[in-house]
Amino acid sequence: MPPVITSRQNARVRALRAALAGRGESDVVAVESPHLVREAWNAAGVEVLAVFVREDRAALLDEMPGAVKALVLSREVFDSVAATEQSQGVAALFARPEVRFLPRTGQLLLLLDGVQDPGNVGTLLRSAEAFGAAAVLVSEGTADVWNGKALRASAGAAFRMPVVRWSEALLATLRRLGMRVLAAVPDESGAVPVTEMPLTGGCVLAVGNEGRGVSANVLAAADGRVTLPMLGRTESLNAAVAGSVLLYEAARQRAAGASRASDEAR
Repeated sequence: MPPVITSRQNARVRALRAALAGRGESDVVAVESPHLVREAWNAAGVEVLAVFVREDRAALLDEMPGAVKALVLSREVFDSVAATEQSQGVAALFARPEVRFLPRTGQLLLLLDGVQDPGNVGTLLRSAEAFGAAAVLVSEGTADVWNGKALRASAGAAFRMPVVRWSEALLATLRRLGMRVLAAVPDESGAVPVTEMPLTGGCVLAVGNEGRGVSANVLAAADGRVTLPMLGRTESLNAAVAGSVLLYEAARQRAAGASRASDEAR
């Protein structure tokens, strides 16, 4: 086992503390918990800079790839940097990954348009992966997907789901591919219930800011507006819930379409 670090002023410890608090270098990210650390070192294209283990969890070192630099911290030092109240005794620093994504005809994409709550962002990443989206697009004002809360809410999906910055250039590319942009809005005149909107072709589902909804720029670019009809008195849903329902409906329609195509081919 490596020597136990007992100084809170150790350079690596300071770097971990800053990254977990969101004050570190912009190209370095921190995660905490055994699950997220494993996701980081197993993810393609992710460079793990160091793994930190609390001395009473040193057995975790046996699970780590040999190439990963491991540091053991005393309980006091680890607790001084932990971002969670009930820490599980393991954290890691990794380089912010470079995202490579090539849009293709027919893909399902999710656009987060100014979604500010990191928990909502992480949950939507998780739902996007679960329901077959090819990538998540993020506009200016959306919470960083590498924020600690977003990473925890994503349950590891952040390491597998491409996250791409929304731009006019990207919109132009999607237009050339025949992709439709559909904005999620409250029930309003002209909005189509999502169950009545065909979602089997290439499309971008846009979910807006928790308070203001989809921005004027995205609404102007949208080819249609979809809504989730409410049976009760609630006027709207949490952004993560609404986006997840939209993604589920898209996945349901696509699965049904694939099943019909398979039956017709027989």
